[in-house]
Amino acid sequence: MQSNDSVGKFALAIPTLNEGGNIEPLIDRIRTALDPLPIAYELIVVDDGSTDGTREIVSACADSDPRIKLLVRKNQKGLAGAVIHGWRHTDADFLGVMDADLQHPPEVLPALLRAIQQGNDIAIGSRYTKATRVDGWGPLRQWVSRLSTWATLPFQKNGVRVKDPMSGFFIVRRECVDGIEFQTQGFKILLEVLVRGKIHSAAEVPFLFGLRHAGKSKADVKVAFHYFSLLGKLSRDLIFKPGHQ
Repeated sequence: MQSNDSVGKFALAIPTLNEGGNIEPLIDRIRTALDPLPIAYELIVVDDGSTDGTREIVSACADSDPRIKLLVRKNQKGLAGAVIHGWRHTDADFLGVMDADLQHPPEVLPALLRAIQQGNDIAIGSRYTKATRVDGWGPLRQWVSRLSTWATLPFQKNGVRVKDPMSGFFIVRRECVDGIEFQTQGFKILLEVLVRGKIHSAAEVPFLFGLRHAGKSKADVKVAFHYFSLLGKLSRDLIFKPGHQ
């Protein structure tokens, strides 16, 4: 049970697209992790057109728990856009995101919130804080991940450099991203938050990246295109807005 001595409100955005085999156990694990904490929270599931019963499962969960909210986007795709949509539908002080495929362990959420409450602007679930590879990934995916991470180094701010800027598992203070128009296309949002957000301190919390429990990965060539498009946009921002570093 949550304490009445709450220290702010936390909203966790969970983008979904055909995650019917994952979403209910994920919600259960999130509630188990967060219920003992002295913080009010809500889970915002943003669905982009699932056809496997995901929405019906979340709706049933929401009927029995008012902290769960289902938002359905029509004719829109993209994890980054879903996250932003979820954040716009909450008044929470702390904004989070995690995948719905059970690769991000909800049990790490208390440590991420603790890092925020210790004064950091952003707390990131990091795959690379204690390792340089992710178990279960083949050599090609390992190489692509590391290459994508190295490509971010010129964009990261001095004093706020992180080892896993491509993580999809993090919590940020609302005041650090309020009023910023982020790119809605693409598979990742953390890099843009780090570069364009009002971020002055960051903490990385290590976690073991799990294997997908059910369903199919959404990564494809279009995801890579949106990623490099984002890098180009950030490059132009740095050219026309010097002083980043």
